Amino acid sequence: MPNPPRLRAAALAATALLLAATLAGCGGDQDEDLSAQKLNWKDCPAPSRAEGGGDAPSPLPGGAEWQCATLKAPLDWAKPKGDRIDIALIRAKASGAEGKRIGSLVFNFGGPGGSGVTTLPAFGSDYAKLRTRYDLVSFDPRGVGRSAPVECLNDPQLDAYFEQDATPDDAAERATLLDNTKEFNAACEENSKKMLPRVRTTDAARDMDLMRQVLGDGKLYYFGISYGTELGGVYAHLFPKHVGRAVFDAVVDPTQNSEQGSLGQAEGFQLALDNFAEDCTSQPTDCPVGDTAQDVRNRIAKLLADLDRNPLPGIGQRVLTQTAATNGIAQALYSKDFWEYLTEGLQQAYEGDGRVLMLLSDSMNGRSENGEYSNLAAANISINCADDKPRYTTAQVERKLPEFRAASPLFGDFMAWSMLTCTDWAVAGAADHPDVSAAGSAPILVVGNTGDPATPYEGARKMVQALGKGVGVELTYKGQGHGSYDSKNKCVQDAVNGYLLTGKAPAAGTVCS
Repeated sequence: MPNPPRLRAAALAATALLLAATLAGCGGDQDEDLSAQKLNWKDCPAPSRAEGGGDAPSPLPGGAEWQCATLKAPLDWAKPKGDRIDIALIRAKASGAEGKRIGSLVFNFGGPGGSGVTTLPAFGSDYAKLRTRYDLVSFDPRGVGRSAPVECLNDPQLDAYFEQDATPDDAAERATLLDNTKEFNAACEENSKKMLPRVRTTDAARDMDLMRQVLGDGKLYYFGISYGTELGGVYAHLFPKHVGRAVFDAVVDPTQNSEQGSLGQAEGFQLALDNFAEDCTSQPTDCPVGDTAQDVRNRIAKLLADLDRNPLPGIGQRVLTQTAATNGIAQALYSKDFWEYLTEGLQQAYEGDGRVLMLLSDSMNGRSENGEYSNLAAANISINCADDKPRYTTAQVERKLPEFRAASPLFGDFMAWSMLTCTDWAVAGAADHPDVSAAGSAPILVVGNTGDPATPYEGARKMVQALGKGVGVELTYKGQGHGSYDSKNKCVQDAVNGYLLTGKAPAAGTVCS
């Protein structure tokens, strides 16, 4: 959690593919009309290392097969006839009668840096009702997975990077943190210099509009989650007349700069941890990690303080550091379904065993059991730093520490120091915050979860306001975890499905619990 500047999505499931292999046309203009290209859909391969590895996607219930294709897009949208990159796509064709098909429903699951090509099949059965009228489609955004992936550190270097002390206590530790940050950023520039200026969210939004055209849709039908809501908002700003039916779930606050976003996440993760502690200690059986909610928090704080001095045995030769433990706790707070793993991980850690918390941390960082990393971290940092204009110094962070600690005694320091991530980045950030004003767009359903740790609930209302009058339609879910639709809450799913399938949005201000 403390490593990327703003974790705008759940970390889901690698040496990245060589950039040269994904640049299709090096040197000279190309006259092909990319909007007229034909996609060659075929059986999907196993995910690449940059996508996280693993097996080829299994068929959906009922036997429907996943198909994959490659979209050609300009490397630089300012030079649309110049060099090309490949954008990896995946789809499951609509299951209903042909005459009932609406079009393609494009998903972005967030990150930034998450592979849609691997994530959509993992959750595909959850969208069975939507597949009755839509082809389900997702993609690896530029810089991610198979789509001209950004490369930074190698696997052993990433192991060391994620073990570092991300909350320095003195000048020597601050210098080490800055040196490690500079090393990571220099590796990104050395290995991916050509891509770093071209992974902004505006570039991905233009890729999506090309995708819409090549898929044969007059309008974009879209389901964005977490960072995917920011991408969707930027798309709506650039192409308001091209928006069909769109849903934003787990909503990024588009009015915040990176400091405000980090502070909001500190508050959000603290709220989720408080909710976990209250839930554990309110059960009829004893809570194994504390007698009261405050006791749970106190014991976690002591664990983290102890780990700062004495890491625990972890997995193999790796140890559970304070940073890794905080990452693991944060990962478990993304979903109420993971709270049992957090309980188990804390129990083990109190007994001197750091394996479960380390497994959770590895999941957050995109590390597989064989020690290979996806390019999640590299892409996350590259996209965030290309988007976010502010650059912070250690002195600025130190001045902000009291505010962050007040927001979260447990996560405040980590989120504050994470603001250094883009310091000395090779590419200037685009803006303080994204422009999502979308006058003239079709209605967009905006779903906020009151217990969301990574994209706090207030962001949904800010998104509705920023989209402009008559565009955003707010829906509230009183729940826990990151996002709402995949909580399986019937009220939320009925509202979202009803809008995407029939075009009828719920009344603004509807509340589901």
